Amino acid sequence: MKIVLLGTAWPYRGGLASFNERLIREFKHQGHDAEIITFTLQYPGFLFPGKTQYASSSAPQDITITRKVNAINPFNWMSTGKTISRLKPDILIIKYWMPFFAPCFAAIAKQVKKNSHTKVICIADNILPHEKKFYDRLFTALFIKRVDAFVVMSRQVLNDLETFNTSKIRAINPHPLFDNFGERVSKAEACRRLNINPEKNYILFFGFIRNYKGLDLLLKAFADKRLEQFELIIAGEYYTDEKPYMDIIRQTGTEKRIHQFTHFIADEDVKYYFCAADLVVQPYKHATQSGVTQIAYHFEVPMLVTNVGGLAEMVPHQKTGYVVEPLPEQIADAIADFYLHNRHASFVAHIREEKKRFGWDRMANTILKLRDDLMHNTGRIEKND
Repeated sequence: MKIVLLGTAWPYRGGLASFNERLIREFKHQGHDAEIITFTLQYPGFLFPGKTQYASSSAPQDITITRKVNAINPFNWMSTGKTISRLKPDILIIKYWMPFFAPCFAAIAKQVKKNSHTKVICIADNILPHEKKFYDRLFTALFIKRVDAFVVMSRQVLNDLETFNTSKIRAINPHPLFDNFGERVSKAEACRRLNINPEKNYILFFGFIRNYKGLDLLLKAFADKRLEQFELIIAGEYYTDEKPYMDIIRQTGTEKRIHQFTHFIADEDVKYYFCAADLVVQPYKHATQSGVTQIAYHFEVPMLVTNVGGLAEMVPHQKTGYVVEPLPEQIADAIADFYLHNRHASFVAHIREEKKRFGWDRMANTILKLRDDLMHNTGRIEKND
C-alpha cells in the first residue's frame, strides 16, 4: 500500500506528533510505502496556549516528513490536496483532534478524492473538543462529509460521531502504547535526573495543564491528612492560568511536598517522570481517551483515572489501577488505598497482561481492514477491542 498521513509531525512537538510518527513507522515495518505531510503553519501564534509549538530535537531520519500545509490559507489547501491526489495513495489518513482544522482537512480531502482511487480514513482523537467553541458542530459536519471511514479510540468518541453520522463505516481500536520514549530506568536514576529524593513515594500528574484535566481536584485531594507522607510531581506546561492552582497549593500548605516541572517535557526525558512515580493520576473532569494512560502502560506504572469519557475503558478497576468519580474525596481514598494495601505489585502484574492488547500493529491492521471494507462495500462495522 501507499499511505499518506496528514497531520502533526516534526518539527512540531507533543503527543499528536509522537502518535503520527510512530504509526508511520509501523506501516513501514509492515512493508508499506508510508509518509507524513505536515504543517508549515499549524496554529497562528496568538492561538497557541503554550510557549512554543516546536520540538527541540532534530528531524527523524527513518521516516519521510514533508512540510506543506498552511492551516489558515485556503489556496494552500487546494494545492496540497492536488499534490496528494497526484501521489495516488491507497489511503490518506487524517489525524483529527479539533474543529479548528476541519475546513483545512475537508478541503484537502475533497481534492484528493478527485483521483477516484484514494480512500480517506480519519483517526479521531475527538469529534467534539473538550473546550467548546460556537463553530464546533458546523465545522465538524463539514469534515465528516469528506471522510470515507473512521477509527475511534473510545466509546465516547464513537457516541459523538453517531450524532453526526450513522452510516459511514467505523472501527474502535484502543490507543496504542506510547513505546517511543525509551525503556524503564531505575527509580534511583530517575530521581537523580529530576533532583528529588529516591527514598520518597511519588504520585505523578503528567501532561499539558488545562482546566478540564482536573489538576485542581488532585491538589485538593493531596491535602488529605492520609497522604501527608507522599509527594506529588506535576510535569507539564500550563496551557491555562496557573494562579488558581498556585492558590490551592498555598491554601492547603502542600508547597513542600509538590515538585513542579512546568515546562514542556522533551521525549527523551519522559521516562524519568514515570519511572520516579508509584502511581499516575489523571483526575480529568471530562475526556475521550488519553495518551498519558498509554505511556503509563508502557512504563508499567499503575494508574488512577476518573470515570469520564473513555478513560475507564483503558484502566480495569482494581486491576491496573483505579476508576473513581472526579471528586477530591474519591481521589484521596484511592491513593490512600493504594499505599495502605501495598497494591503496586499486583497492579503491575495486571498491567503486563493488559498492555498486550495495545500494539501498533493492531491499529495499522484496523486501518488496512477499513480500506478493504471500503473497497468491497461491506457496510458499517464496529469493533470494541
